[in-house]
Amino acid sequence: MQPKNMMKKKSTSASKASLLLFLCQMISALDVPLDLSQPPTITQQSPKDYIVDPRENIVIQCEAKGKPPPSFSWTRNGTHFDIDKDAQVTMKPNSGTLVINIMNGGKAEAYEGVYQCTARNERGAAISNNIVIRSSRSPLWTKEKLEPNQVREGDSLVLHCRPPVGLPPPIIFWMDNAFQRLPQSERVSQGLNGDLYFSNVQPEDTREDYICYARFNHTQTIQQKQPISVKVLSVDSLNDTIAANLSDTDIYGAKPVTERQPILLTPTGSTSNKVELRGNVLLLECIAAGLPTPVIRWIKEGGELPANRTFFENFKKTLKIIDVSEADSGNYKCIARNILGSTHHVISVTVKAAPYWITAPRNLVLSPGEDGTLICRANGNPKPSISWLTNGVPIAIAPEDPSRKVDGDTIIFSDVQERSSAVYQCNASNEYGYLLANAFVNVLAEPPRILTPANKLYQVIANNPALLDCAYFGSPKPEIEWFKGVKGSILRGNEYVFHDNGTLEIPLAQKDSTGTYTCVARNELGKIQNEVQLEVKDPTMIIKQPEYKVIQRAGQVSFECTIKHDPTLIPTVIWLKDNGELPDDERFLVGKDNLTIMNVTDKDDGTYTCIINTTLDSVSASAVLTVVARPNPPFDLELTGQLERSIELSWIPGDENNSPITNFLIEYEDGLHEPGVWHYQTEVPGTQTTVQLKLSPYVNYSFRVIAVNEIGRSQPSEPSEQYLTKAANPDENPSNVQGIGSEPDNLVITWESLKGFQSNGPGLQYKVSWRQKDFDDEWTSVIVANVSKYIVSGTPTFVPYEIKVQALNDLGYAPEPSEVIGHSGEDLPMVAPGNVQVHVLNSTLAKVHWDPVPLKTVRGHLQGYKVYYWKVQSLSRRSRRHVEKKILTFRGNKTFGMLPGLEPYSSYKLNVRVVNGKGEGPASPDKVFKTPEGVPSSPSFLKITNPTLDSLTLEWGSPTHPNGVLTSYILKFQPINNTHELGPLVEIRIPANESSLILKNLNYSTRYKFYFNAQTSVGSGSQITEEAVTIMDEVQPLYPRIRNVTTAAAETYANISWEYEGPDHANFYVEYGVAGSKEDWKKEIVNGSRSFFVLKGLTPGTAYKVRVGAEGLSGFKSSEDVFETGPAMASRQVDIATQGWFIGLMCAVALLILILLIVCFIRRNKGGKYPVKEKEDAHADPEIQPMKEDDGTFGEYSDAEDHKPLKKGSRTPSDRTVKKEDSDDSLVDYGEGVNGQFNEDGSFIGQYSGKKEKEPAEGNESSEAPSPVNAMNSFV
Repeated sequence: MQPKNMMKKKSTSASKASLLLFLCQMISALDVPLDLSQPPTITQQSPKDYIVDPRENIVIQCEAKGKPPPSFSWTRNGTHFDIDKDAQVTMKPNSGTLVINIMNGGKAEAYEGVYQCTARNERGAAISNNIVIRSSRSPLWTKEKLEPNQVREGDSLVLHCRPPVGLPPPIIFWMDNAFQRLPQSERVSQGLNGDLYFSNVQPEDTREDYICYARFNHTQTIQQKQPISVKVLSVDSLNDTIAANLSDTDIYGAKPVTERQPILLTPTGSTSNKVELRGNVLLLECIAAGLPTPVIRWIKEGGELPANRTFFENFKKTLKIIDVSEADSGNYKCIARNILGSTHHVISVTVKAAPYWITAPRNLVLSPGEDGTLICRANGNPKPSISWLTNGVPIAIAPEDPSRKVDGDTIIFSDVQERSSAVYQCNASNEYGYLLANAFVNVLAEPPRILTPANKLYQVIANNPALLDCAYFGSPKPEIEWFKGVKGSILRGNEYVFHDNGTLEIPLAQKDSTGTYTCVARNELGKIQNEVQLEVKDPTMIIKQPEYKVIQRAGQVSFECTIKHDPTLIPTVIWLKDNGELPDDERFLVGKDNLTIMNVTDKDDGTYTCIINTTLDSVSASAVLTVVARPNPPFDLELTGQLERSIELSWIPGDENNSPITNFLIEYEDGLHEPGVWHYQTEVPGTQTTVQLKLSPYVNYSFRVIAVNEIGRSQPSEPSEQYLTKAANPDENPSNVQGIGSEPDNLVITWESLKGFQSNGPGLQYKVSWRQKDFDDEWTSVIVANVSKYIVSGTPTFVPYEIKVQALNDLGYAPEPSEVIGHSGEDLPMVAPGNVQVHVLNSTLAKVHWDPVPLKTVRGHLQGYKVYYWKVQSLSRRSRRHVEKKILTFRGNKTFGMLPGLEPYSSYKLNVRVVNGKGEGPASPDKVFKTPEGVPSSPSFLKITNPTLDSLTLEWGSPTHPNGVLTSYILKFQPINNTHELGPLVEIRIPANESSLILKNLNYSTRYKFYFNAQTSVGSGSQITEEAVTIMDEVQPLYPRIRNVTTAAAETYANISWEYEGPDHANFYVEYGVAGSKEDWKKEIVNGSRSFFVLKGLTPGTAYKVRVGAEGLSGFKSSEDVFETGPAMASRQVDIATQGWFIGLMCAVALLILILLIVCFIRRNKGGKYPVKEKEDAHADPEIQPMKEDDGTFGEYSDAEDHKPLKKGSRTPSDRTVKKEDSDDSLVDYGEGVNGQFNEDGSFIGQYSGKKEKEPAEGNESSEAPSPVNAMNSFV
């Protein structure tokens, strides 16, 4: 749909209306002020032809002005009418208007006649037109006996009305007894004379109540003619009548209705004449008879029908030309035509003209001794004659005046004197009418006077004409001059226009035109001036016009109309719809500068206009609203051209609802197989309303059509009639035929069944055929019912078969189907891959090779190979651990693969298995391989204690993952001054078997930064950093400080813990980033005052740097620590969390813990404390013995601390660090599918999960949490 923006803008100004007023004043006579002597002037009179209502009083108007006030007299039919002698007639006071009292017994007919009024004073007499008074008449119809009209079908008929002659003539119309207008058409219509014309009658024209009515508007009465009866005799009824009246030997009968060429019923003959007066409406009529009904056409011989003034009425039987002129004279031809021929009639039109003015005489004001002229010029057809009167008397017999001379249509005055004052009448007449005009000659000697009020304010819009009035009078006629400002210079030039009536015109007023203007009038008798004010305003403008809108039904639309106007003008905004008022509906909301329509309906479609009016101008803008909706559903579906396999469907589109229909969807229903279910058939463009549809056999079709436009889909049409096609053989066979065995000794043949309408007939079945491929065996076939699967048993394992499935029904088979290849069932592979070789590429990656197995031993579709590998033990720690097998699958016939994510310096085993659709084959013999050493991880912790004036004690833990044999530790340290500048770096190599060091000869009261890492033969591992301060004067260490930052990392998260010394209620935060990266540190806020935090969302196998800070401590932060997340884990062989035995074990552990808690609760309720020091001493590893934070004593479990976490009795180190090596014994080892070792709160997951295989820890490498059993033993 093309958007059509019907915006228009118009601007009218009040100054333009003033311009028209002033121009009228310019061409009018100079008005004499009423306080000066002047002859009478007729100001109001009744029309020349005055038809009165006989039931009301007759009022004949005659008003005049003059100085002194005039007296009035009347003539009737040319003689004096003495109103004093007739009691029914009165004259209004100070007026010449007559009132004839009819309502009190007078009769209007008695006062019919020609009346003329005379107004007279000492300076002359003026007369009115001849006023013809006639009484309105509405006579009754004369009684007449109307015979019924019997007319043969197809003949023409005229029903005459012949209304009574009234005054004025009545309006004619035809109705029935129920006062309903009789329908009219090209065949039946009413003529200008009121008769009812039938071009040809039909049986439905038979009726007995054709009634002609005459309405007399003047008396508001309607007269009714007697009903006229019409009986149309059809051919069949005429034959029945003839047959009843004739003997059997007569063979006469009525002729059938025959067609006839046109003949004119009116006007008659071939030519006629018509005379019409200029300015009237010309009506020409032609009504023709004929069968078929003739069509009328009009032409003007030798010319064209006048444009914009020509109209056709009464089904083109009447030609109407308005405001005719002499140029419209000529021959007009009407042509009546039907299929049998034509006829015509020529009307010769002559346009005559009653007299009309060319120059009407105008009042003449002269001063004594001046000259002047009165001109009276008129035209007409025939040309009118001009006659002059003076004071109502023909000038030929009027008293002579030496100052005047009559010259045809002009009277010339010279050297007039006061006695020359008089009223002159000019009469122009011909046979079609007359014109009468009064014009006086008034001789006065008067100084100038200005009639415009002083200081009158004129307001105009910029760039419009400004007209400043200076109405004046004086005799002789004064001269007018204009000035701007009180003392300004005289105005001259092209930018001003000076009119004869004194008006000053500024064609294009600007803002600087504002000001005071002075008008000066002077003649030989004096001088006078007047000031007026001009204000030029800014125009009103629409700065945001309403825009073309397309809206869906039930939507909301808003038109904006933002304006800018002069601040001194008050605008009013009016909204119109289709140039009329807005509907009285609450859905239309008119705002300050917008119109909103809620819940739009189809009736809201149209043009909306906002009009802004001020006292000086008006602007408007319009926009079109188009309401769109989904189309209405198609209708009148019709099926044609029915064939066995095709049919044509046609329909009529519904209303498109202002959005063109883009396409039609055709759907069908199969009432035989799927009643009530509609399927897509096809679609066609929106310009198409028929379609040829392909059909399938044995389907009971119904169709429906859906129209679609941009808005959406219509409702479906009503279904078409049903059409059942004949049954036939199937046209197609089942699709997606497959042969796949479900067991080693069978073949399962499957296919997609034909849909109901694809069966083409009743009794649908399938012929299933198969034979072993590459053998010359005959096909084995079976016919099955309408199913989609057949199982062949007793087949060899994994043998290819040729398969085909053919459809058939009661009428026969489908075409020969194509063959597909399938296989009987698979079995597990028989042999394992051989010659398995492992090549270790580096400490974390190895490559494995194997020989492929023979395809015959696969006994199925080769899907690939699986490599099982697992870590036997770490070569640096002789601890045995739970065996966790990992699996890598290599698709297809690959013979090698990479094993990523290996742990350095470890011993591994692997085997390889072949995989088919049934499962895995036997495993190859286990292959052992070892990974070389790698660089170690960072030391598990670094603690700095016992600060003195010149020494610090360093303690550390071995790396969580040594990844080889440790050769030494590297310690680097350097001092830090108050501006955080670093001093010289000192490096110390420490033997691998050491776990502490005392640094001496340090500077007192100095902060040092330490860097600590471990080494293997391969190289140095990640370092850990810490800061510490030597004391000054043996005082306590500086506070606050954060120390012993330790990390324990998993694949995607890490547990950070630290020790804090300083004021209570510190708020901590953790900053971290990728080690070696220049990116900004990422910051995480720690909730509460906890001394641990879990970093989540880390990348596996990545080195990170981390530090801890305290809010509000002048930016104090700990030293940096570096840690590395674990590598991404390969897939596990078994998810242990889903194993029944493991779930049972966990339930038993939970039950034991519950019993333990109950026992503790009972004992504690008895009071007392339960020292656990002895239990703790039983453990040899001092690293895992909890210490009190203040004095290093062992913690006790008391009633006072029941509400606290078992922090001091836990096996977590006192510095709240968690050693990284513990992650090796997490739930991951049991196939839980969890890669991490810690809960979000930093506690061990391993505390409540036992190990399958445990060995005593060697050295200080093991820091395992106790099992639940050990936990219970510690309480007893």
